[in-house]
Amino acid sequence: MKRIIIIGATSGIGREVALLYIQAGWRVGIAGRREDLLQELAGIAPDRIFMEVIDVTQEDAPRRLISLIEKTGGMDLFLLSSGIGKQNMDLQPDIELDTTVTNVTGFTQMVTAAFNYFKNQGGGHLAVISSIAGTKGLGAAPAYSATKCFQNTYIDALAQLARMQHLPVTFTDIRPGFVATPLLSDDRYPMLMSPVKVAKHIVSALKRKKRVAIIDSRYALLVFFWRLIPGWIWERLPVKNR
Repeated sequence: MKRIIIIGATSGIGREVALLYIQAGWRVGIAGRREDLLQELAGIAPDRIFMEVIDVTQEDAPRRLISLIEKTGGMDLFLLSSGIGKQNMDLQPDIELDTTVTNVTGFTQMVTAAFNYFKNQGGGHLAVISSIAGTKGLGAAPAYSATKCFQNTYIDALAQLARMQHLPVTFTDIRPGFVATPLLSDDRYPMLMSPVKVAKHIVSALKRKKRVAIIDSRYALLVFFWRLIPGWIWERLPVKNR
C-alpha cells in the first residue's frame, strides 16, 4: 500500500488531493494547523488516515513531520500544499512578512526535512504546490509572487542536488493559476478554477511524475506569453485581479 504525506490538508487544494488519494486506497498522512478539520478528514477511513497538527512556521515542524511519517508507516510521496497569499498594494509590513515566513521559512523547513528523509530512505517523490505567480513579479502581491519564485528556484536547486548526489528522488513543482480557495475568497479573479478540478490535475501530474505542472492549459498558455514580455513593458502593465 503506497503512502503519501500531505502538509496543508485541512482545506482547499490539499484537502481535495487527500480525498482522491484516500479514495484510491493509499495510506494518507495529513497535517495542518486546525486539529478539528484534520479529525474530520481522518474519520473517513481511520485505519488508513493518520494526522499530526503542524504549523510549518514553528521550529518543531520538521520533528512533527517525522512523527507523522512514522504514524503512516513511511512515506513514498510528499506533497506540500500549505501557503498563504494576499494582494497588498499598500505594502502593509505584516502581510509581507507573514507571507515570507510561511512561504519561505515554513516551505524550506518542510521541504528540506522531506528531502533528507528520502535521502536516508534511498528514494521518493517530493512535490510542492507553488504558483504561476512565481513567473513574474506581480505589483498587486509583491511578497506572494516573490516567495513563489523562491519556491520554484528552490525545487530546481534540490533537483540538481539530488542528481549531484546520485539520489533517486523525483521532483514535481505544481503551479496552479487562480483557484477558488479561502485564500481568494474576498476577491474576484479571472479564469478561477475549482479545488476539485485542480486536485484531479495534480493527481494526474503526480502519477506521471511531471517535473513542472502548470494547471491548467489556459494558464500554461498565459505563462508562455508572460515570459515573452520584456521587463520594461511588464513594469507598465497593471496586472491585478480587477
